[in-house]
Amino acid sequence: MKPLLIIAAMPIETSLLETTLMQPHKQRCAGFDVVEGMLDTLRVIVCAAGVGKINAAAAAAVMIERYRPRLVINVGCAGAYIGSGLSVGNLTVASDEVLADDGVIVSDGWKDLRSMDLPSFERGGRRHFNSIPLSRHASEKAMQLADYYGVFLMRGRFATVSTCSGTRERGMELSRRWNAIVENMEGAAIALVCLRFGVDCLEIRGISNMVDERDMGKWQIPRAVEAAQRFVLKYLEEMERPDSVPGQRPASVP
Repeated sequence: MKPLLIIAAMPIETSLLETTLMQPHKQRCAGFDVVEGMLDTLRVIVCAAGVGKINAAAAAAVMIERYRPRLVINVGCAGAYIGSGLSVGNLTVASDEVLADDGVIVSDGWKDLRSMDLPSFERGGRRHFNSIPLSRHASEKAMQLADYYGVFLMRGRFATVSTCSGTRERGMELSRRWNAIVENMEGAAIALVCLRFGVDCLEIRGISNMVDERDMGKWQIPRAVEAAQRFVLKYLEEMERPDSVPGQRPASVP
């Protein structure tokens, strides 16, 4: 059976997942550190790719080409936009991703890729500009699982940026422009590579901070990444139950 591929930016975002794997084997693949192991009957590949869209896209392309996974899970932390309804420690799942600052600045302001007639991806007559879809099926399973376990999980649009928002004003500008709930630096790149390969992509992130005037003393990265990884582990456990959907136990289990 095809493996599951988990990609994050930093080792802290994958450390819990790696320690949970049975028979872990560390290796280097095209310059990226990879841990391969088993979670009961599931073969799992874990990669900490580095920060930003370039690292994320390169790692996703290399890993998908080598391992041919049936699902890619992007896990990590994110900043929540003011007014999103999210708080530090909450969990989020992406409905879609946007390349939030890819475009052009002209005399009357910022314009997106569509205004430039520059699609980020095109196939079969369908053109994708700034907005990149993720697997609706996978995110719906995540929502079902969260509902079953009583875990707060918000689904919505994620914004991927090259320059993080360090002021409330900038965060609110991007949130309004894209109707996005969180901000990160890798998600759209991974989603776009998955779209090119025709592989389902699921993105789960824990909220480490609010997108406000930058004060890292208020951030809670360890709490956010632990919550995200624990939820992904639950998701993977459910994948071992082929005759059930997340949140439902087989009839033989009391």
